[in-house]
Amino acid sequence: MKYGVNVLPKGELDFLSLGAMVHRLDPGVIPFRKATECQIHVSGGEFNVAANLSDCFRLQTGIATAMVDYPIGDLIAERVRAMGVKPFYKFFKHDGVHGPNMATVYSDRGQGVRAPVVFYNRCNEAAAQLKPGDFNWKEIFSGGVRWFHSGGIFAALSPATAEVIIEAMQAAKAVGAVTSFDLNYRAKLWNISGGHERAVAVLDRIVKHVDVLVGNEEDLQLGLGIPGPEVAAKSKLDPSAFVGMIGNVTKKHPQVKIVATTLREVHSTNRHSWSAVAWINGKTFTAPTCELDVLDRVGGGDGFAAGLFYGVLNGESEDDAIRLGWAHGALITSFPGDTTMATLDQVRAFAKGGSARIQR
Repeated sequence: MKYGVNVLPKGELDFLSLGAMVHRLDPGVIPFRKATECQIHVSGGEFNVAANLSDCFRLQTGIATAMVDYPIGDLIAERVRAMGVKPFYKFFKHDGVHGPNMATVYSDRGQGVRAPVVFYNRCNEAAAQLKPGDFNWKEIFSGGVRWFHSGGIFAALSPATAEVIIEAMQAAKAVGAVTSFDLNYRAKLWNISGGHERAVAVLDRIVKHVDVLVGNEEDLQLGLGIPGPEVAAKSKLDPSAFVGMIGNVTKKHPQVKIVATTLREVHSTNRHSWSAVAWINGKTFTAPTCELDVLDRVGGGDGFAAGLFYGVLNGESEDDAIRLGWAHGALITSFPGDTTMATLDQVRAFAKGGSARIQR
């Protein structure tokens, strides 16, 4: 069992995600209050990983999510098809006025000393209405699924969405899939969904079913209710604080075999130092540090997760797996939108140090 997890050699799907789909309106470097036009990106933390693994890494992937029968739903479904992701939709009928709706994210990119700004409209969101029993997991998993993934944003949308995740995790475990979860702790979402205490209780129940955990030290503290590290990080690129918390994570959740996160020092909106760290079955692995010229920072973390998961699914060494995640996440920041436009050859070349100044 390499990495401490048993990766099935084959399945109808290499990877399946469960989460909410959103569309992101992006006016580029223009603030929304002055914007006259914008690009539309299709996104969702869980979908992004599935799309990246399909489009760049050429795996067979799927997404279980809510879908609404109106033009925004059509737009999102078209992008799912374009990225080669197999959809498993629970359909909702739009009433022509109030919804249910596909959530909207508004995000201008900022520039230089001006930071990006992100805000949401998740009012009457279809994904928040998902409940246990909405998906036939036995049928979905019947052809074999090697890896199942979900995240903390979806868990926070409503009391029922966390139960859907647990239902799916149990079905995934029953067929031998690796299970992963991105903590993605968002205080704003949890504050309107029962607060921090409920977040810790809910996420604790989910993580009991998880093999691979994605999240930084703040996610671990806030999402899992784990005490902060005894060692203070010297910089945002210092992995010691993250590594110092792993013992508490595995004490609470001993079945977790991989914990990983990106490391990012933001010098300006368009200039970041970028690295990553992963604890894999008792050992720590750290990616190199590189300097990024950032076009659009949204999606970098999901890009990292996709590359890391690909490395594990493909049987790469631990060092190579984290480098693939680090390289792919870095490349995503050079494209507009939340999902990949990179090729596997580009990712492998960058992972080997072929195209950026790397500080070893």
